[in-house]
Amino acid sequence: MAATRNRYTPVAVLLHWFMAAAVFFQLALGWRMEDLPKGPAVFALFQLHKSIGFILLALVVLRLVWRLTHRPPALPEAMPVWEKKAAGLAHVALYAVLFGLPLTGWVLVSTSRTSIPTVLFGVLPWPHLPWLAELSPTARELWHDAAAGAHGLLAVLMLAMLVMHVGAVLKHQLLVKDTVLGHMAPGARPGWGEPRLWLLLLAAAGIFAAGFFFPRLPDARGGGDPNAPVTEPRMVQQTPVLPEAPVIPPPAEAIAAVAAPEPVAARPEILEASAKPVKWQVEAGSALEFRTSWSGTPVEGRFRQWTADIVFSPDALADSSIKVSVDLASVASGDEQRDGALPGEDWFDAGHFPQAVFKASRFTRLGPGHYSAQGELSLRGKTSPLTLDFKLAITGNRAVAEGFTRIDRTVFGVGQGEWAATDQIPAAVDVTFKVRAKHP
Repeated sequence: MAATRNRYTPVAVLLHWFMAAAVFFQLALGWRMEDLPKGPAVFALFQLHKSIGFILLALVVLRLVWRLTHRPPALPEAMPVWEKKAAGLAHVALYAVLFGLPLTGWVLVSTSRTSIPTVLFGVLPWPHLPWLAELSPTARELWHDAAAGAHGLLAVLMLAMLVMHVGAVLKHQLLVKDTVLGHMAPGARPGWGEPRLWLLLLAAAGIFAAGFFFPRLPDARGGGDPNAPVTEPRMVQQTPVLPEAPVIPPPAEAIAAVAAPEPVAARPEILEASAKPVKWQVEAGSALEFRTSWSGTPVEGRFRQWTADIVFSPDALADSSIKVSVDLASVASGDEQRDGALPGEDWFDAGHFPQAVFKASRFTRLGPGHYSAQGELSLRGKTSPLTLDFKLAITGNRAVAEGFTRIDRTVFGVGQGEWAATDQIPAAVDVTFKVRAKHP
């Protein structure tokens, strides 16, 4: 495992080439992301970029520790003194940039207003820098802007240093014809005919190209090609199938699309309700779900925790009432990073407004088993009128209700900063619900 006069140790060689591959891929990936519109595909690329960045940081630490504890091979004796000193300074600068890139990236994600968590390769959660998270919004924005500028500058410096580094290797290999390449490519001989040189250059070009064109990452739905048409939505609970295009239907069509409530099999007849409202208890199998789109890709989700106080009778609508309280932190959309961001300040701001509450005490009969509830929705500190249309079937002491409403997220300030615009994420959000309930 010791270094010889002509090459580095095997551990140093492996670390060097793994780091080189990661740097080439990261530079291309970062360049690629700059030109992509915001949406699920670029969101996934950012997660990959962060994952590789933290792996690169760990590799740099290991490489530096190994370098400080193991003597490197000697430079060629014929190399001028000034060139040896320049090589030493270049290596110090390279280590500084290699440390600086992932560290400034870590500051960037830790101070981002979206507060999207980092999960390495979708498996291992990685924390933000805690002391940055405790800063005021103004201070965090200053840190974020400084880190963004530094990260971009370091990326340009890294690209320039790679050009110089590769150029120096080519000079020594092809013109000076000494043993420099053999330090990191054991067995390499000077000259144009060395196959290791051309294999390494080909591999570097391939990795750089891969950062631009691969992989075709899954989108926010968990599917394959982000440009593929939607064939089957991914939902935890049963919901109506989305159309192939992520176009939200108008309310009348959406209401008509709600399936007729299922009668209780043992007692299929619809019984007359009492003239006095009764208190209903929500049962298992009930669901509160939503759907919207992001950059043309459908996004579907649900709330795992919510309660409903229902006092209702079709024959006593004037005395009926409902109150639904939703735990906003319980949102689940099938993507861990997005679910971590939605309760944040830019979206629901669940830290200050943990619940959304809908109250209604006015009901209108639209037809047999078809009703409308007029009430108010309180969300993110704002209250606005809202109407729910639903179908209801009562069988004995059990009932099934299914309904629909549409919410304008911009009315409630859901989506701040860069997310306030409606070009990528529309203002309209469709909400559907299915409630199974019983009364004593």
